[in-house]
Amino acid sequence: MNDDVKAVLQDCTSASNEERVTFPEVVAALAAVGVERYHTDLVRGETTYYLPGGESERVPGKPATRHPAAAFSAAGVADAVRAIQAGTIRYREFCERVMQAGCVGWMTFLAGKRVVYYGRTGDSHVEWFPGAR
Repeated sequence: MNDDVKAVLQDCTSASNEERVTFPEVVAALAAVGVERYHTDLVRGETTYYLPGGESERVPGKPATRHPAAAFSAAGVADAVRAIQAGTIRYREFCERVMQAGCVGWMTFLAGKRVVYYGRTGDSHVEWFPGAR
């Protein structure tokens, strides 16, 4: 993975944490450098980005300030997704709300146009990118 791609990954992570970008902007930037998917670990506060050829890069972010709820609530995750899509909350509050709903992380699949949110016991909820269905 070249340094230009790594710089984009670093910027996407920091810009998200600093609430300077939206999810569609992140997806566009990542797709432009060939990212296939990425995994966000809320507890560790890091994101791992994957390219189609198997290369990956882990980028530290902001670790969680709270423990995710023990029980997973797909409805709680969906509510947080709707709120950030509507612009009524920003990224950090989104992370807090999905953790309150028991989410510990998610996998974002750019080509598959979906995000799979998951909890401590493997319960999960799939959200399609807007307009993907």
